[in-house]
Amino acid sequence: MRYKLLGKSGLRVSELCLGTMTFGETWGWGASKAESKKMFDLFTKAGGNFIDTSVNYTDGTSEEFLGDFLETNRDYFVVATKYTLTKPDNPDPNGGGNSRKNMMKSVEKSLKRLRTDHIDLYYLHMWDYKTPVEEVARGLDDLVRQGKVSYVAFSDTPDYIIAEANVRADLMGWSRFLGIQVPYSLLYRDVERAIIPMAKHWEMTVLPWGLLEAGILTGKFLKNVKSPTRLNQKKLKLSEKTISIVKEVEKVSKEVGKSMSQVAINWARQNPNAEMIPILGARSAKQLADNMAAIEWSLSAEQYKQLSEVGTFDIGFPHDFLEGNRYIFGATFDKIDGRRA
Repeated sequence: MRYKLLGKSGLRVSELCLGTMTFGETWGWGASKAESKKMFDLFTKAGGNFIDTSVNYTDGTSEEFLGDFLETNRDYFVVATKYTLTKPDNPDPNGGGNSRKNMMKSVEKSLKRLRTDHIDLYYLHMWDYKTPVEEVARGLDDLVRQGKVSYVAFSDTPDYIIAEANVRADLMGWSRFLGIQVPYSLLYRDVERAIIPMAKHWEMTVLPWGLLEAGILTGKFLKNVKSPTRLNQKKLKLSEKTISIVKEVEKVSKEVGKSMSQVAINWARQNPNAEMIPILGARSAKQLADNMAAIEWSLSAEQYKQLSEVGTFDIGFPHDFLEGNRYIFGATFDKIDGRRA
């Protein structure tokens, strides 16, 4: 495993992040504690030090498992967790959301479960469209000043909110936001419109999840073209475009002699427009070992291009407009962020 600096910081994290939403079976699926420990040990043995969880994953079981696993060598790991989400039947009106109250309550809960006195990276999990940006940014900075959190980041949040938060942080001397977690794959590329350019502008690391689209990009649904969607888990027929993308992944997989999972992961990992650290989520050590092997090789420029082209989509305004008129400014401009080439 090689290491990268996370965003605009001196924090060294492994080039892959271990996602632990599958640690625990309380949601009716996932991995047992024994299997979770196997995945944790496999990742650690390969040199992985970056672990991702959340206060709500498997109703707290994920953090509790990690608390046990981390106990003997806590300082080696960069532990990331999140606050915001809660159970739908929680009667507490402040039991979820982005407020300072929920933030402070959640961080204490996570510290207790993880059996640690600090969290290395603390995420806002999902924007609630209610809490003022300054309340979030100042609250997270307070946690840094208290020593309970070392760095802060966003997950599943609009680009304009993140930009405002970083402006406020810079102006007020608060902690800057180092990264953004987003769903990203060959089948789901919306973040290329604004979030990835925003991350590049602010020197933030992009941490993509959902790289295999619930297994669709592993090819297991080629014969049975019904699969749960990301959001509602209803079984829907895959579109012709989706099938064509999966078949292209299969074609490249055969060319390189690697699994389709690794091809899909490397396509996201090799994005030239952002610093990417993929979050790997698996239900078994066998799955995780295969996914981790993606870092042992890379797609060729031609393979990356052919995968991107089969999954091409309308980038939309203003990118297509600026690209189409790039010569009127007296210089060529980059497709994504408009900087002079």
